[in-house]
Amino acid sequence: MICWLLYDIKNDKARTKVAKKCKLAGLYRVQMSVFLGSLDENGKDTLELEVGELIDEETDSVYIFPMSKNELRQTSLMGQAFDKKLITDEVKAMFF
Repeated sequence: MICWLLYDIKNDKARTKVAKKCKLAGLYRVQMSVFLGSLDENGKDTLELEVGELIDEETDSVYIFPMSKNELRQTSLMGQAFDKKLITDEVKAMFF
């Protein structure tokens, strides 16, 4: 499945660790606090547990949105949807 992971994490150290966990899980950074990529159910669950251990549930927010490839292709991208410095051919291939 395709997963979006978005976050608002106040602590710099925790935010950096979450970004590293996302990259290790195979997600691609498409904006500073937005990652996108393919995860199987086990990978999604593992990432959710790892991220949950790093954040402060009183101040931070993390969203993981799973979707099918067809749903992803129906997603509307407007304006500067992706940070052009971060976007990869792999991410482009998910949409086009």
